Amino acid sequence: MSTRDFEILYKEARLNLEPPSASTVVQIRVAPHGSSFRSNVARPSSNPADDEKAYRAKNLATASSIHYRKHHASPRGILWRVLENDTVLSLRAADVCRQEKDADAPLILNLRFPSPIRAPCIGFADPEGHDALCVYVVDTANQLYSIMLRPDHFKKRTTNDGGALGDAVKVWSPPGFGFKHPHRLAVVNPDQLIVTMHDGGILRFDRNRSHDATEGTLWKETIYNVAGWGQSLRGLVSFNRGSTIRHDKVNMETTAATSTAVTSMDTDYSFLFTVCLDHRMRIWDVRTGQILYTGDILNLKRDPQEDSRWTIEPFQNNLIRIVDGSRGQCLVVTYSPIGAGEFKIWKVKANDQGSIHVADCFPTTPLVPASPSSLDVWTLADFGVARQGDEPELWTMWKNNNTYRVQKLLLHPQSNSPFSEGWKGVSVDNAMPPVQASGPCDPIDSTEKWLDLIFFPGRFSKATLETALAMYEKGLGTYKETSSKAGKNIAEAMCSVLGSTTTLDRSSSGGMDYEQFRGTSETQWMRFWRLLLELDKQRGEALSLVLDPEDGMIWVVCSDCAAAIRQCSDLDRIYHNIHSPDKKHEDVAALVSAGLTFVDSFSDSITQLSKAALRAELYEDSAQSDEDRMQQFYDKAGFWRQITDEDAAQVVETLGQSFRIVTPRLYEDLFELITSASEANSQELREPFTVLGKKVVVRAVQETIELHWQILFSQLLLLIHMEYEVENEEEVLHLRFDVGSVYRQLVDALRRLDYLRWMTKTELNIPVTKATRSTLGGSGTASPTTKRGNEETVSVTVLEGVAGHLFGLPESNMSLLSSITDLVLDLCSPESSTMLPTELVQCWLLKRDRPDLALEASPFAHQDPFSTYIQGRVFLALKDYDTAAVYFRKASIGLSISTKHPERHSAGLLDDTEWNLLNAGLAHYYAHIVSLYDRQKAYSYVVEFSRLALQFAPTASPETIPFVKTEMLSRLFAASTATSHFDVAHTALLSMEDESMQRSYLRRLVEKMCEGGQNAELIALPFSGLQTKVDDILLEKCKAVKDIVSGVPYHQILYAWRINHNDYRGGAAILLDRLQKLRQAGEGDRVGNDDALDTQVTRQYLLLINALSCVPSKEAYVLEDLPASEVDKPERDVGKPSDDLEAHIGDLAERLDAEMKVHQSGKLAEDEQTLVGRMAQFSARQHHGGQPRKFLTLADVRKQYQQELDRIVAIQNNQFGFTAEDDFMELVA
Repeated sequence: MSTRDFEILYKEARLNLEPPSASTVVQIRVAPHGSSFRSNVARPSSNPADDEKAYRAKNLATASSIHYRKHHASPRGILWRVLENDTVLSLRAADVCRQEKDADAPLILNLRFPSPIRAPCIGFADPEGHDALCVYVVDTANQLYSIMLRPDHFKKRTTNDGGALGDAVKVWSPPGFGFKHPHRLAVVNPDQLIVTMHDGGILRFDRNRSHDATEGTLWKETIYNVAGWGQSLRGLVSFNRGSTIRHDKVNMETTAATSTAVTSMDTDYSFLFTVCLDHRMRIWDVRTGQILYTGDILNLKRDPQEDSRWTIEPFQNNLIRIVDGSRGQCLVVTYSPIGAGEFKIWKVKANDQGSIHVADCFPTTPLVPASPSSLDVWTLADFGVARQGDEPELWTMWKNNNTYRVQKLLLHPQSNSPFSEGWKGVSVDNAMPPVQASGPCDPIDSTEKWLDLIFFPGRFSKATLETALAMYEKGLGTYKETSSKAGKNIAEAMCSVLGSTTTLDRSSSGGMDYEQFRGTSETQWMRFWRLLLELDKQRGEALSLVLDPEDGMIWVVCSDCAAAIRQCSDLDRIYHNIHSPDKKHEDVAALVSAGLTFVDSFSDSITQLSKAALRAELYEDSAQSDEDRMQQFYDKAGFWRQITDEDAAQVVETLGQSFRIVTPRLYEDLFELITSASEANSQELREPFTVLGKKVVVRAVQETIELHWQILFSQLLLLIHMEYEVENEEEVLHLRFDVGSVYRQLVDALRRLDYLRWMTKTELNIPVTKATRSTLGGSGTASPTTKRGNEETVSVTVLEGVAGHLFGLPESNMSLLSSITDLVLDLCSPESSTMLPTELVQCWLLKRDRPDLALEASPFAHQDPFSTYIQGRVFLALKDYDTAAVYFRKASIGLSISTKHPERHSAGLLDDTEWNLLNAGLAHYYAHIVSLYDRQKAYSYVVEFSRLALQFAPTASPETIPFVKTEMLSRLFAASTATSHFDVAHTALLSMEDESMQRSYLRRLVEKMCEGGQNAELIALPFSGLQTKVDDILLEKCKAVKDIVSGVPYHQILYAWRINHNDYRGGAAILLDRLQKLRQAGEGDRVGNDDALDTQVTRQYLLLINALSCVPSKEAYVLEDLPASEVDKPERDVGKPSDDLEAHIGDLAERLDAEMKVHQSGKLAEDEQTLVGRMAQFSARQHHGGQPRKFLTLADVRKQYQQELDRIVAIQNNQFGFTAEDDFMELVA
């Protein structure tokens, strides 16, 4: 019997068990008996495994399953795995959905034991009155561990700080284990355990809650043997009876129980059901230790001489399952692995006195399950039973090495042959995509193709990739433990290693041999791919089959993955049962089969050409009609070149002559199959999905995309073939129905699938949410923590990140298996109720600083104004300012028009202030664009769009015009100044109406131009109405100058400014100030190389003389501040004609009186008015006791200049005084 004989009704979604982040893994050492519970953390090695043995020990579980709690639901499912040579028990939440009020449980607890643990002796319990998980473990040192874990252990890292569980761990060394060997552990309730022993007896543990428990007696032990008697452990001696079976270095008696199950049947008693090595089922009364029933598990009457033939191997532990029914009743299913394998179904009843009645439901009918194939050897490894109404549902899992198959059978109690028919199959998700050969026409590079294939989300774990790369390097002889891969991610290391095996040589003609390089590279990648597949196969070894008794979820737990089983959609069922479809879908199945068969005959090159032609149809706008588009696609694809007569005949054979079964209704039926008919997807969520549930959905979407793409792509090519390959024009399809409409629908559906494919294959690291950050934020030694300053991230697909919050169970009462299928089908439908607008996805990516991924989504974007604006934001984030400006201008009209109820959805990219600037006129829109460019410091574009905003400012509302103008002028000025466009900054400055802002920006402009050496440009700017302020700013800068030689030459600038504005006396004044500072700096003593009389001071005297020479002789003077040293000069200097200050004051006073009279008559010239004002200032300065000044005429300046020259000559001739008061000429005399 082959697999295809079973109708496929279910599909798998295989999930990696790799933690999303290193911070979610908590390493906890479980302290042994008698040692401190506060022990240090045992940190696992971070080095990847470099061979297959180390890989298996480190990453593959030897035992694994899922335990579902009965009384509490957060978390309810616990996935447990035994790792690292049986020394680690890994626990994590395995819930697909959760209550809205409950937080997710992201942590993975790795409990590290000092001795290897016994995988069959692991048990769990759920206390009804206390929200906790009780974990019971027996290790090879025969110690019993009792661990109490609260929900916070799975939710908050701080609960696990310190790397130990403290008093939550109780360790007990049972005396009974000293001379008996434990084989299986069964949990009756949190306070009662049962361990089956190697000799057929059972050891019952009752929690000791008396005072003795504080003194080390944690459990009270009672032992029972097969004969039913019991006593305390004191004085008990074990005798070897009958034949034994060697297992794990122990001689097991045939009465030893190898598979157990416990139930109370909703009574006051608990019953232990065991399947023993002697092929018998025994039912124990847990309270009394009595055996209430013993019988063959197949209800056979065996010959005692053939007992050895019916012996079960001790490693078999999945031979009995119990489904509780009404009070006092249960259904028990046993399985015998002897021979071909056979089931037996029992109906068990219990009364209030503790006695039971066991009845065979099918006493005369052998219940032999159908194996997946008669060609291979399959072994039933596990099974589960669920109740669907009054009819139980049997699930079986078969194994053939690392391959497994899952089947389901709905049992009908009234049927005479319940196992003969009705088996339904599950499509197993273990097929890898085919690898197409690379060619020169490939749209992407060969290396990029392989990286996309290998790093497809969820395909391989990181540990698998690292181990495969290490093994590949070992094969090359280049592997080093401290490799040069340090600092590289796995993709870079992979390219480096495989790239080193290929060199680009020259061909015989002398040119570069690219074909040989491509072929060699392809060969090396293929070798690595095969090694990777062989290593990955071990991850898929099935360990257990688990049925969720509440939600009905079916899981296959493997060594390093878990497969969630869901229902098939109608199109899935047609595809997987293509040769035996339902009558309802026979024509659709024929159409699908014809398309798939037709495309299968294509070569790789033709397939690539067809896909290239399709890409143009999907993403290039076309104004052509549907018929023209079809013709263009037909010409570009060119697949007609390889269609043989046999291929065409096969299509006709499937679809009838002239394709008679192809009708508009047939295509309508096909499109209905890819659309979810359920209204539940539009309902509110009853229970949102957990992180695990979201990954189930994403994986199911990935599978559905590939299947739908395969079907619809083949239908598109088949439609083109049927339209253009008909010889009789009277039989062409377009005469029977609108072929163009079907073609358009197929293209739209393929566009949606390609968009979702990109979303499900694109992964990125995003910061954890605030709630998760508080969950993961614990400082302690419980797990490796991130370095200070590094933000914790998790890896998610774009679909999970954008739409994950929309995944969950709807309010309608649907099963979880069908809800997942409906959700997946709705996501893949072109008319999906789940809106995934490209611009929103791009906003989400931009918010997470991934503009590169947002650019990849651009081909899927729409052409509406907001989408166009988002494209501009993408290029802006990529610093492609020119392209961004093009998109911003294109979207300006659409985003400036006011709308009544605009939708404000941007995934947090735009805040309320930015939204308010959209749809509020062109001025506000361009103001928003200005702010965007300003953040990027793209000042040239700030100038451009600021001008546009100012241009349209009058069209804004009257109350916002001042704000827009002020803001834009400010940004225009700042951007122009930053780009040294000072003429634009000057224009913006003159347009400012706010005087304080204008004064501040004027100072900034003057300082910027002076510091940048733009002195000539500063002097040339008119500064209408601001000239006095510019003069004041420059004068203030001159007074504040400390480094007169090498600093900004504010004195020269102010001198040039005043000279340019005909203020020669003002220019002379600033030259005098510079002259004084140069003399104070000692510049007069620094002689040049060529001319000893050419110094900074002498040159400054010449400039001063030249400036005063341009003033009328009567006004050729300046006021010089007297330094403090000259204010207190001795009287001997007063009599000198040149220093007779009183004479100067008297003369100037007379002139001042005369000028005042003229001033009063109103006939004073403008320059004379300036003189009068300055003289008045001088008089006021003297009157109020300001710093003393003296008049310095042109003659005085010339005299000082001559004195400076004489001083330099004297110095050159070594003629100088010993003190500052000595005169040089006196010394000569």
